[in-house]
Formats: sequence, structure tokens, C-alpha cells
Amino acid sequence: MKKRVIYPIVAVAILLSTVSFKSDFFEIAKQIEIFTTMFKELNMNYVDETNPAELMDTAIKAMLDDLDPYTKYWNEQDVEASKIRNAGEYTGIGASVRTIKDKIIIIEPYKGYPADKAGLKAGDEIIQIGDIKVSDFKEDAGELLKGASNTKVDITYKRQGETKKTVLTREEIEVDAVPFYTLLKDNTGYIVLSKFNNKASSETIAALKDLEAKGANKLILDLRGNPGGLLSEAINVTNIFVPKGELITTTKSVVKKYNKQYFTKKEPIDTQIPLVVLVNGRSASASEIVAGSIQDLDRGVVIGARSFGKGLVQRPKKLTYGTQLKITISRYYTPSGRCIQALDYWHRDKDNKAVRYDAKDFKAFKTKNGRTVYDGGGIQPDIEMETSKFSEITTALLRSDAIFTYATKYYYSHELKDATNFTFTDKDYEDFKTYVKQSDFNFETETEKSFKKALESAKRENFDKEIEASYKQVMASIEVSKQNALDTYKKEIKNLITDEIVKRYFYREGLYNYYVTHNPEVAKGQEILNDTNKYASILK
Repeated sequence: MKKRVIYPIVAVAILLSTVSFKSDFFEIAKQIEIFTTMFKELNMNYVDETNPAELMDTAIKAMLDDLDPYTKYWNEQDVEASKIRNAGEYTGIGASVRTIKDKIIIIEPYKGYPADKAGLKAGDEIIQIGDIKVSDFKEDAGELLKGASNTKVDITYKRQGETKKTVLTREEIEVDAVPFYTLLKDNTGYIVLSKFNNKASSETIAALKDLEAKGANKLILDLRGNPGGLLSEAINVTNIFVPKGELITTTKSVVKKYNKQYFTKKEPIDTQIPLVVLVNGRSASASEIVAGSIQDLDRGVVIGARSFGKGLVQRPKKLTYGTQLKITISRYYTPSGRCIQALDYWHRDKDNKAVRYDAKDFKAFKTKNGRTVYDGGGIQPDIEMETSKFSEITTALLRSDAIFTYATKYYYSHELKDATNFTFTDKDYEDFKTYVKQSDFNFETETEKSFKKALESAKRENFDKEIEASYKQVMASIEVSKQNALDTYKKEIKNLITDEIVKRYFYREGLYNYYVTHNPEVAKGQEILNDTNKYASILK
């Protein structure tokens, strides 16, 4: 029986959508024709049965991966998921999860939502949903958790090696842009803005008005860990604190119609309240637009660590059959002219990795008051905090889930009824170091990579025998330094472990309440806001 051939209509649409108007149309048509004929011959003649849809999906992803991490092809399910993220509402289990090989890990259950009601905890491994084993499901197993509101689903999971069962009832989940705000003892308002969905500005305004009614006369806006979202909401949030008509961000592109300036369009809520904005290496995109404009307009003091540096602008383009292409169209720039983007995906190194701009190439810019600020990707805070930074080993610990899994171990071996006086002690940290050493955690430094490449070159040139002993000695020294790094960066690692542990016992709300009295960045924000001379001098 002859195989059915599916022609690459999607690929044609993608190619046409990603090409500059200045390109040679003949070359485009030529490449599309080559691809179409190749795809046809492959499907008709390959030795085994092929799946045209899977082949096309692979081809599309490989093509887009060569550009940047943000240009993506969305199928119909992806398009719907994007609408849900921006709307701030969806139907599901009310938990952050991660799919790893043959299981789904509960990263964080949200208090009072289905996963929490069903008794699921962070660290639980879901292995079966209904009659379907996660290991047997070839698609994204997380999709099995979704469904209509009030429908029930049987869950089989593992906890600390023991297999358990529970029944979970799905319900409508409302995702708050502002999950927490409170008035601190010194009349400082504290607002956590965790995402820029379409409720970001309205919820921030409501929180600010409530805090001011209670006596707040200064404010900390916490954007740490905020991955961004809607550009319009970034403008609107900034507009809360700056006058109508201020330039907030500029986008620049090779396509002229995407070159735009974005100004505040509304009357502000409060242009006088002293303001501190907290950022870290996980504050990205819309968060960086807010922090960068507040800094460039000298409207507030930015505290923390350099933000992520995601300054590439994406726009969805509709394709056929309900699919979309989320395509990078331009770059973001702050009011002073600084480019937010940190990585250069168009000039890569020998390993095909995007190059980060070198500090020696950073350019100086001026804020509204004439202060000097620098580009280089991300927003550099006015006041840097060691506890906000992520060193190489800290990033590796996060990537390997070493901190997450240790927090799970800690939760099931310690009782904690009140976070008020909780401290992750030096003795606890020694236990963590032992745990890391006994685990399979390992990370490779840039120095190690360089020496390994040097040895490979030496082998090709037959110099390896002469330098091998020295190489082993250097690598042994590096290994000692890596172990010592757990002590060198103890402060930042302890902070992250503390956050993860407190969240296990008292949910995210408990973590924010803990921040109010224990977090170094919040304390530094209060210190600056309470010293009017210091605050004013930073902004001059």
C-alpha cells in the first residue's frame, strides 16, 4: 500500500514568515522547492514507515534552534497555553510541575488548590495518571493533568521511596500577578509582582492604594524571579510611578515597521513615593523594562544583582491550521539607550554557544539626572547584593536540583512549626555539603573546559606526554577549588536553601512573610528608604 505523503505547508509558511523583505525572492522559492521535493521523496522511498508530522516537527525545531531560544513554532495546544498564561486563569491541579523522563515531579503545590487538597507535596513523583503510566506516554505527560473543572483523576505517586495513591479534583486556577503584599513596621509597603499577565498593573495599583490607605509612605517592588510577560503591562506598571508621556522602552529591528517607541499613556498613581525595585538573575524581559526605566528616569533605586538580560522581542504570527510562529522581531532598549539583551546569538563561539558581551566593551549611558549607567545586557543594580548573585557553582546546584532534593530530604527529617525564628545553621550547611559530595552532583568550570581543549590539541600535536603530569596536577587543584567553592559562595547558597525549605512548610505566602523580617535585600531596601539623604544621593 502506498504511503500517504504530507507536504510541508507549515514549513513554507514559516520560511516565508521569517524572511526579511529585502531577501531575494527567487532564493526563497528555490529553497522551498528543494525542501518540498526532498520531503516527498523521503516519505515515499525511505526503508521504514515514516511519520511525516514528526519529521516536520523535528525539521522546524532544528531550523529555529539555530536562531535563538525564543523563536518557536506553536501548535494549537501551545497557542491555547499562551492565551492561558497571559489571561492568568486556567483549569488544572494548581501546582508547578516538571516532567523528567518517566515521571512528573511536583515542584511547588499552591496552597488551597487541587494538588494541595489531594495531599501532594513538593518532591512527590507522579508515575501514573488514571490508567496511563507516565513512562509509557510519549507526549508531554503534564497534559494528562489538565481537564475540565470539577473532573476527578486518580494519581499514583512516589514519596520517599513509598508508592501512594490519591484522587485529585481539577478546578479553575487563578494566577495572581501580585501574590503577596504587606505593610512593614516602618510604614514601607512591600509588593511582590511575580509575572506580567494582563492583571499585573491593575493588581499592583490595587495593592499600592491599599498600602497607602494603611499608612505606607515608601515602597519596595519585588521583581526577583519574575520572568516577564506582556510588554503593555510593563509600560502600565511603570506608568504607576512616572508621569504620562514618558518614554519607557524602544524596539529596534531590521524591519522598519517594528521600530517603535513606547510611552506611558495614563495619569500616574504616585510619582512621589520613594521607591526601591528588587531584581536578580531570574528577573527578565518585562521585569527588565520596568527596572531599567525606573533607573534611567531616576524614579527609584534598583537593588539586587544584574538581571537576566532577555532583551529580544517576540511577536506571534498566525500560520495555517491554528498554529503560530513566535518570532524574534527586534531588541528592547531602555530610555537611556541601553540594550537589555545579554547574549549575542548571531555571533557564536567555537562550540556554537551564544557569546556574552565582554565587560571591556560595555558602553556608558546617562540617566535623566545625568548619572552614568552601563549596558552589557540586563539591568545592573544601583546597589549590588552578594546574596542576590548566582555564582557558577550556585547555578550548577540549581540546574542539578541538588538544592531542591536536599530541601525534600530536610522536610521529611525536621519538624518546623513556625518560620519566624528559623535559621539554616552552619551545622545544617555542613550536612548539605556532605549530601552534595555523596550525590552524583558534578559541574565543569570554564577553566576545566579550556584545559581539556588544550590537552586535546596537545594530543593532536603529540605533545601530550610532556604535559600530561602537569595537566593532572592542575585538574586536581581545580577539583579542590570546586569543593572550596561551596564555602566561598556559602552565603548565596544558604539563602536559596533557606527559601526552598521555608516554602516547603509554609507555602509561597509563608516565604514572603519570612522575607519581611529575614531577607537581606528587603532589609537593604528598607535601610535605603529610611535614609532620605542616602536615597537622594544615589539618584543624583
